[in-house]
Amino acid sequence: MPVPVDPVDPVAPVDPVVHPVDEKLPALKMATTGLQHVAAMYAGVVAPPLIVGAAIGLSATDLTFLTGACLFTAGLATFLQTLGVWNIGARLPFVNGVTFAGVAPMTAIVASTDDRSDALPVIFGAVIVAGLLGFLAAPFFGKAIRFFPPVVTGTVITLIGVSLLPVAFGWAQGPDPTARDYGSTTNLGLAAATLVIVLLLRRFTRGFVKQIAVLLGLVAGTLLAIPFGATDFGPVADAAVVGFPTPFHFGAPQFQAAAIVSLCVVMVVSMTESTADMLALGEIVDRPADERTIAAGLRADTLGSAISPLFNGFMCSAFAQNIGLVAMTRIRSRYVVATGGAFLVLMGLCPVAASLIAVVPRPVLGGAGVVLFGSVAASGIQTLVRAGLDKDNNVLIVAVSLAVGIIPITAPEFYHAFPETARIVLDSGISTGCVAAVLLNLVFNHVGGGRDAQDVTHPMEAVTPG
Repeated sequence: MPVPVDPVDPVAPVDPVVHPVDEKLPALKMATTGLQHVAAMYAGVVAPPLIVGAAIGLSATDLTFLTGACLFTAGLATFLQTLGVWNIGARLPFVNGVTFAGVAPMTAIVASTDDRSDALPVIFGAVIVAGLLGFLAAPFFGKAIRFFPPVVTGTVITLIGVSLLPVAFGWAQGPDPTARDYGSTTNLGLAAATLVIVLLLRRFTRGFVKQIAVLLGLVAGTLLAIPFGATDFGPVADAAVVGFPTPFHFGAPQFQAAAIVSLCVVMVVSMTESTADMLALGEIVDRPADERTIAAGLRADTLGSAISPLFNGFMCSAFAQNIGLVAMTRIRSRYVVATGGAFLVLMGLCPVAASLIAVVPRPVLGGAGVVLFGSVAASGIQTLVRAGLDKDNNVLIVAVSLAVGIIPITAPEFYHAFPETARIVLDSGISTGCVAAVLLNLVFNHVGGGRDAQDVTHPMEAVTPG
């Protein structure tokens, strides 16, 4: 087939139609929509360093430094994921940040360290090793794509959304479960008001305003919270203008076997969840994630994790909540997310900028989170509709996998008698539900010739354009 040519300059080939994922939007739209992604993920990025830092007993200055470092490294990891280098990066609108799966084992490492000043160097050493080993294992995870037909991907996507909703409900109640106003009518009212504002903007506006409805809802909810005393501007007043995450600020990394094994398990969990997230996002943006994309995306995850401790950051992984933002706004450009990564880097270098997002009250984030995370679950249901649920085998796969995945949400202490290492995996509903769906699909649709053409359709063939 001849290559299209420009009628004005026949020598110059005509550019093919740009896929929405590769589209570069106007600067203002890029900035505002990128900021939406930062607002959606900010609480998730800063929570792990705050929890681990508090467990160590860091001073306010060091705690601020650790939080800024995690923002900075999240930005770097997001660059790797969206823009890509060589065979590294999924080149999808995929946000990376500190994984919450590592919080429990990291606090356990803190508790087992005699000198608390050695805790962070031990954690950083374990993250480096886990990241490098994960980088080497990425191609093997990429080959798992054939085990994720629509009945599996739909189940996992639904579980991602359902697993995230309790996070939004927790935010809606307030920042501190021990506080007197936790779950108060004021906090729940602010969450509800933010949710209503976002819904009204989505229903009665068009174009650009409609696409940044979540960001506008967060701004409106924050302003609404001021008369109730729920908006704290203290972080802005106390923050420094310029700061840089000095390499190995807390000391050179230390390598201890027990800590390395613990965080290698976390890395496997993180890679499993990232694989599921990439499959979900690929469906949403109409660029299904194939084996090569998954391997490249996992390389970005793991390399970002290995580099992160250099700047005093923790293990990085995909942020599922931002998938909901892509699903809702339908803005699929990876350059928008890369812009969000630039904001994260800026926040890491400029604590004042980081503190502006910190001003948004947690209940306001909770109200917006209901829309974002619910959108992910809805996308999963759409995928399941295409999976052929009129077949008994598929109904059983979905039913049991959802039940297994929901256990950690509805009964958090269900696995309390299991070893701590096993609970790292079992307490992740996304991981357990994903493993259950893959195994059940193998048993019902592959082993013993029980295979059905529609049951095992490759995800790329099951996507409905648009």
